[in-house]
Formats: sequence, structure tokens, C-alpha cells
Amino acid sequence: MKLSSAFSALVLLMLLVSASEAAISCSDVIKDLKPCVSYLVSGSGKPPVACCSGAKALASAVSTSEDKKAACNCIKSTAKSIKMNSQLAEALPGNCGINTPISVSPDADCSKVG
Repeated sequence: MKLSSAFSALVLLMLLVSASEAAISCSDVIKDLKPCVSYLVSGSGKPPVACCSGAKALASAVSTSEDKKAACNCIKSTAKSIKMNSQLAEALPGNCGINTPISVSPDADCSKVG
């Protein structure tokens, strides 16, 4: 399956599972992090500028505990479907200069985010 068609399927899936009480939607999370997908799957070194711009936009958009949990759950579900480099994913916030409690990982414990 090509990366773009896999990502399209993930977007559809994420739209179906987004948390209703959060102000941020899973489609917003996906839109912000889409520039990071190829980097997280097969990149190296520093993330692309577009990836960090999206990650920073997401970090500033998640202001409430519900938003942070919704974003975490969206990222967690998406991360399970994409074979990403876990080291790059874990380092993404720091490499983009972002301080966020949201982990980019299929193993994130979203109940502790907030």
C-alpha cells in the first residue's frame, strides 16, 4: 500500500474516532502533522520545516485537557497504522523546539495527558 493511500485511509479512520467533547478535531491534528509522515517513516536528522511548523501549530491549538487527550488519542491511533521510526517520533517535539505533553507514539498513555 502506498504511503499516500495509507494516509488517506488513516484520515478517514481518524475522522470517525475523534473525541466529540474536544474543541480540536482529529482532522485538524492530521492536517497539522501530515508534513511529518514521510520524515517519521523514513527520515533522518532534523525534521523538515513544514513538519515543525505543523507540530508547532498543533501544540498551540491544544489548550485544554480535552484537546490534549483528543490529539494524543488521534496521534496514537495514527501511529499504530504507520510504521514509523520510534526514535524520530519520540524526538520530534524536542527537535522542533516544542514543549508538549503529547507523545507521538502508538504506546502513548493518553489518560496521563492534560
